Amino acid sequence: MAQDAPALFLADTLGLDFLNSVATPADTPVDWIEDGDGLLAWLEQAELVSPDTLASLRDQALPGEFDSVAAQARGLREEFRTFVREHRGRPLGAEDVADLAPLNRLLARDEAFLQLGVAEGENAPGLQLRTMRRWRSPESLLLPIGEALARFLGEEDFSDVKACEGPACTLMFVDHTRGRARRWCSMALCGNRAKQAAHRDRVKKSRAAASG
Repeated sequence: MAQDAPALFLADTLGLDFLNSVATPADTPVDWIEDGDGLLAWLEQAELVSPDTLASLRDQALPGEFDSVAAQARGLREEFRTFVREHRGRPLGAEDVADLAPLNRLLARDEAFLQLGVAEGENAPGLQLRTMRRWRSPESLLLPIGEALARFLGEEDFSDVKACEGPACTLMFVDHTRGRARRWCSMALCGNRAKQAAHRDRVKKSRAAASG
C-alpha cells in the first residue's frame, strides 16, 4: 500500500485523522503508518511532534524500534476504528467507558508538563503557556496520538461522526457544518467524483430518452 502522497487531514478532529491514516480515498488503499518511517512522517505532518524531537529520537533508536512502535500504533488505530464505527451516530455514555480502558492505560504513561515561554506571532502576548513532554523512548510517540484520540472521544458529539458516502471511500469525519449536511470526506475527492457520476448518469438518461 503506497504512502508517498501526503497524509489526509479532513476529519475536523486530529484523533479521527489518525484513524483515517489507513484509507481508500481513491480506489487504492493507503496506509500512512505501515512502518516506522511512515509513523514519523505522519506525526510530523500532523504537527503532533516537532521535527527536532523526531530527529533526536531517530538518533537514539535501535534498528527496527520505530517499526515496532508503528505496529503498536496500527493496533491502537484498528481497535478504535472499530469502536468509532460501532458507536458513531449516537452520543457516547457511561456504558462505553469500559471499552476505553486501553486508551486510559496509554494516557496514564504520559509525562507531559506545562511551561511558560515566549509567545510566537506578531500580535501575540508576551508569554505563552505550552504543554511539553519528556520523550524517553520511541514508544513515547504513542502518547500524543493517545491524547488526540482522547480529545476526539471526550469532546466530540458522536452523533456528528459520519462515514463518507463515497462508494469505495473508508474515511470518517465529524460533521461541524450548519444543519449537519456534510456527506463527503472532501468535495475535492469524493464530492467531485459524485458530481461527475451524477452528470454522466443524467447525460446517459437524456440520450436514452432522446433515442426512445
